[in-house]
Amino acid sequence: MVSVKWCLKQKNGLELIESNATMADSYLNMAEKTLPVQQAVLSSDIWTATTTYYIFYYSLYALMLRIGIKCEIHSCSIAFMKKHLTMFYDTKDVDMVEKAFSARIDLQYYADRPVDAKIIEETKKHSKIFHIKTKDAIAKITEEQIENIRAALRKEDKI
Repeated sequence: MVSVKWCLKQKNGLELIESNATMADSYLNMAEKTLPVQQAVLSSDIWTATTTYYIFYYSLYALMLRIGIKCEIHSCSIAFMKKHLTMFYDTKDVDMVEKAFSARIDLQYYADRPVDAKIIEETKKHSKIFHIKTKDAIAKITEEQIENIRAALRKEDKI
């Protein structure tokens, strides 16, 4: 997996921007609009895995934007989550996001890579929990927590 330090040096990788509550709300809304789509595509493992992953990703990205972190490399967003968002997410959350990410890639881009139906079902169920957890984190995050996360990222960029 990629490192946060590496991601900070990549074009379109992790980047500090102004905190943006409006964009955070937009991404939360995108995740919420994807929830019924997820239900509508249950007959397709590919689209269930894809919509499931994007519920995770839009939710995570909403929190990142609220903190003031921009990133267009999904694996870097996940690395950032693992390292800097442990006050909001636990190891099960990280595991589910990583499994959803992997399942989406395997099903969309590699027709010869089977994905266990149990993983698709488990991540589908957890995506809703993750979304609610993220909404709660965005509602409760303090300016001090935001600044601490940003400071940790700035420090990592200098190491």
